[in-house]
Amino acid sequence: MATPTIDGLQYSNWSEEIFREMRAAGVDAVHVTIAYHETFREMVLRLEEWNVRFERHAELIFLGRGGDDVRRAQQEGRTAIFFGFQNPSPIEDDIGLIEIVHSLGVRFMQLSYNNQSLLATGCYEDNDPGLTRFGKQAIAEMNRVGLVVDMSHSADRSTLEAISHSQRPIAITHANPALWHPARRNKPHEVLAALASSGGMLGFSLYPHHLADGSNCTLASFCQMIADSAERYGVDHLGIGSDLCQNQPDSVVTWMRNGRWTKQTDYGEGNPANPGFPPQPSWFQSNLGFRVIADGLTQVGFAENERAAIMGGNWQRFFDHSFGPPGS
Repeated sequence: MATPTIDGLQYSNWSEEIFREMRAAGVDAVHVTIAYHETFREMVLRLEEWNVRFERHAELIFLGRGGDDVRRAQQEGRTAIFFGFQNPSPIEDDIGLIEIVHSLGVRFMQLSYNNQSLLATGCYEDNDPGLTRFGKQAIAEMNRVGLVVDMSHSADRSTLEAISHSQRPIAITHANPALWHPARRNKPHEVLAALASSGGMLGFSLYPHHLADGSNCTLASFCQMIADSAERYGVDHLGIGSDLCQNQPDSVVTWMRNGRWTKQTDYGEGNPANPGFPPQPSWFQSNLGFRVIADGLTQVGFAENERAAIMGGNWQRFFDHSFGPPGS
């Protein structure tokens, strides 16, 4: 069987058009965000919405729970959808909900989203005291059931502590090296080196605020950044986590950044004069851009097996070992 194409994160405005683009691009699995600031009950409503999509578009998508579902997606010509949280808000202050959300199909959970959470510190806080007591207990429970620790929006000390505290490899599903572009959300060398040495995964983001030259970032620059990262951290720890927010209205950015915690406009790393979604690079407007990235990796010197690993093979291995109890 050919190596799959897997995207480590998307939060698009889901539609039949997007699902068909996934199939046209040969995207076999996608980790999708189902919660930013939602409570447990609100998250359940998102699950209900996905159940309707799975029913209406059964020939295109289905719920993925483990690595074998990626192989099933390849065999059936469909896309496996894996659920994740960008914030631990759906578990509220109840550690028992970690096993519950895993049983409902959730496979990734960020410990913080920009702000301080009950578990860890977000990358926009002035001070980063690291993991909380609840955070350490939550990681142990996540390790037990097979819910992946994701530190994409977390601050550096919290991330390093999560890597050290977790008994299983963690993921940074959508970020880039700060050496390439010093956005607050991108990760310094110390963090990425620790991630790779522990067996973790980095998904490279195509969200313009995380790209050198923003919306004008070139394919060559993006792919050379991946090549430089492969030299530093090894090809085996790299994948794509596009952070694609296709067809979303700008009002969604307000929910992502503001949630319910502020009455003021939180611009994040955006331009206050244009607080909405920035334009995607011309070469990555939709899932069809995955074929363009694959070609770009070849152009910067990756061998076929290395290109296949980055486009999905590494995520496949990570999925195989991460979504159930240890040793399952």
